[in-house]
Amino acid sequence: MRVPFIVLALLAATAARADDLLQVWAQARAADPLLRQAAALTGAQDASAREARAALLPQWRLQSSELRESGGARWNVTTSSVSQTLVDLAALREWDASRSLASAQSARLIAAEQAARERVAEAYFGLLSAQAQLATARANEDAFDRQVREAETRFKSGLSAQVEADQSRAYRELARTTTLAAEAQLADARESLAQLTGTSAPTLQPLRATLAAQTLPDDAEAWGQRALQANPELQALQLEVQASEQRISSARAGHLPTLSLGVDTQRQRGDGVPLSDAGRTPTQVALRLTVPLFAGGATSAAADRAGFQREAAREQLEAGRRAVLREVRGRHLAVGQGEAQLRATEAAVAAAQRALDATRTGLTLGTRSTTDLLLAIQTLAGAQNAQTQARHRHVLALLSLHQAAGSLGDTELAAVNALLETR
Repeated sequence: MRVPFIVLALLAATAARADDLLQVWAQARAADPLLRQAAALTGAQDASAREARAALLPQWRLQSSELRESGGARWNVTTSSVSQTLVDLAALREWDASRSLASAQSARLIAAEQAARERVAEAYFGLLSAQAQLATARANEDAFDRQVREAETRFKSGLSAQVEADQSRAYRELARTTTLAAEAQLADARESLAQLTGTSAPTLQPLRATLAAQTLPDDAEAWGQRALQANPELQALQLEVQASEQRISSARAGHLPTLSLGVDTQRQRGDGVPLSDAGRTPTQVALRLTVPLFAGGATSAAADRAGFQREAAREQLEAGRRAVLREVRGRHLAVGQGEAQLRATEAAVAAAQRALDATRTGLTLGTRSTTDLLLAIQTLAGAQNAQTQARHRHVLALLSLHQAAGSLGDTELAAVNALLETR
């Protein structure tokens, strides 16, 4: 059976297609276990808030008892009890606390999504970095291998000594060890990306060769203030402090009376029912006031425990604020350093290329040695690899800054995606 040409063309186009950052993020968003765990915890906390609200809603219980006397008389008693809480400040404040915790978990879900975007970007550019490092190592090894062949040819022609061929061979074998290490690092980088997406790592689109340094519009202090307002993890901690204060009110309300409305209906059927009650279904409507008098100190202990938990939540919030400010300042500095590293590595590659060209010319003229050429090849390869790594680190530093400030959304990811080559 012959496969139509158009089908073969489509298959070839699919195989050659490279995924960009947004496509990889879409895969990870649906498959990342940590993100799905955060979503499940959010759902659980929402259910907990609904559970706390249930104490304030109507309650209906139905009880049926089958009774029998020793003389043989039997009868059935069915009781229906409906109650509605009218005043219960403890239950109301507990519901408020549960809703605050649900909002805190929703904020943590947003934080988890931003952290997932950062992890995807790190894995994406980590794989590109590993690929670039392997390509550089292989190019370095190939250059040394060509130098070995040239040295052996010159030795056989009597134009050089055996030591030059041996020295070139030593450099080639050392380069081979670097290639093997780069291959292992690439395999680990592929597994790191597959861990997030749940599928094998695809072919990725690299950064454009003409990438310019990404400058920041604001200083570190402005980014710090933005983080204090927008960082979802800090928002979650603030909501937990609020929930702890509401639980203090709930615990203290344990001393207060509660008021409820009840409607009880009882029906008795059978030969053991007194004649005065036969065929009757009495209904009672009651307004119940409950005044707690003494609970063995449990109410005071619960209030004390809630107070200590509030202090712990406040300290955790303060620690979180300090950690976020430190992280934002550090990542802001990393972005600025990335700009300088991009300029430095670009100059280093240009200088290393000129030095290699001059060394090759000098080797032909006899003013440079084979050792000089091998070192020049190594220097250029190292400069090229440093430039590639600096470009990836600079982009990741920008995304990490947005993540620390609480502003790493799909828009920021799309801005980085626009820096990739299109295929």
